[in-house]
Amino acid sequence: MTLITLTLPLIFTLGVGFFWFLLPTSPLTRIPIVIFYGFGIYALCLTANIYTVSAIRTIALLRAAKGVGFVLTLLSFFLIFDTILSLKWPIYLYAVTSILASFPLFFHGFWEVELEKNFSRKVGRFSLIASVIMGEIAIAIFFWPTSVVVGSLFLTVASYVLLGLGQAELEGRLFSQTIREYLLVGLAVFIGMFFVTRWGG
Repeated sequence: MTLITLTLPLIFTLGVGFFWFLLPTSPLTRIPIVIFYGFGIYALCLTANIYTVSAIRTIALLRAAKGVGFVLTLLSFFLIFDTILSLKWPIYLYAVTSILASFPLFFHGFWEVELEKNFSRKVGRFSLIASVIMGEIAIAIFFWPTSVVVGSLFLTVASYVLLGLGQAELEGRLFSQTIREYLLVGLAVFIGMFFVTRWGG
């Protein structure tokens, strides 16, 4: 269980590190990132500690820790996808990297639902399916004439929809209203991306 709790802090650190090299060298842009990383890794260490304690006994802060973990997972998605989009790789590397980067984040996010010590096949299956879907969406974004930031935001929202629906299914509360709410968020962001895209160069 300890190794699984280290997944998100590791990927968050990698995401911030990669994002760091994309920034201008000015201290005005890099100092806020250092502060952001400090708060983020502190929050992740707290949530990891809460997850470990909750495996032994019931703890009141567990729900709050899951909420913080969900938000930081989405931030990690954004940082990773922003880096991938900025590298301008060929489409096959773009797709494979998106799938490989998404899998551990989805796995950690789905694992948070039950916090089991053993690896769950269902969690692994959900993570694989969600990661492949993200790879397919990433391929679509590759051909979409949008900016790196807008593309990264859309991929992050797509991960939010998939992660939220997967967690709802694992918790046994995947109702039609829940599905509709998540899909409406995804549709709204897609429409927004459509209108901010500069068609025709």
